[in-house]
Amino acid sequence: MTTPALGLLDQYEEYLRNRKYPGLDSWPLMRDTGPWPIISILSAYLLFVLKIGPQFMANRKPYNLQPLIVVYNLFLVLFSGFLSIWPFFNGVATWYINDCHPKEKQPIRIFYLATVFGYLFFLSKIVELADTVFFVLRKKDSQISFLHLYHHTLTLIYSWVHMNYIPGAQGVIVAYLNSVAHVFMYTYYMLSAMGPRLRKYLWWKKYITWIQLIQFCLMLSYMIGSLAFDCDQPKGLSIYFIFISGVFLCLFSNFYRKTYTKKIKK
Repeated sequence: MTTPALGLLDQYEEYLRNRKYPGLDSWPLMRDTGPWPIISILSAYLLFVLKIGPQFMANRKPYNLQPLIVVYNLFLVLFSGFLSIWPFFNGVATWYINDCHPKEKQPIRIFYLATVFGYLFFLSKIVELADTVFFVLRKKDSQISFLHLYHHTLTLIYSWVHMNYIPGAQGVIVAYLNSVAHVFMYTYYMLSAMGPRLRKYLWWKKYITWIQLIQFCLMLSYMIGSLAFDCDQPKGLSIYFIFISGVFLCLFSNFYRKTYTKKIKK
């Protein structure tokens, strides 16, 4: 008799045998190179932002990175916007939203495009690590919170794990929702970086956190629905994303309560 844990693994293996795009392993930073490049990137990132960077900046004035930050945020707005629109033009998003029990096996074209989409999303998580580096070089250490580091680190880890072991599937919806939220978030950061003359129009800062919370609620609803309706998708992946989304929902809710609710009461 197969144990529940082995049952999940069997589902994963069947999914990979039947639907995995053969060329993915050889893509940069994927399985052929092993986890060490990603471990090295994250180790260098955490070492710099937690130790080397603050020590380097201890006796220095903050760097003026305004032009670079504006261009950086503009790039992420455009890239996130592309990731928010592209899946609908090529049919990927429609397939995963509408076909809980598809009558046919997933076409290789859909799976390939979903894999490319997930890979681009994964690369964007590496680019976003620069957020924290800019904080360090501008001596904005107060903005490097546990939530900030946890969010950047864990998002990169789970996107790498997902791409290497169960590409496509429900991760398409997760990446799509996150990309939509990041269009608003990086638009705010870009406008804020342009200087004081625009800051009076940025009264909607707290709604960025609302958008993040709505994002995680939608992720949870989609994953719970895929389990409730017994969709033809890897159930282990739904449980994986339910856990991750639930943790992020709790952390962001706590951030909103501490940052905005307590200030209003005071």
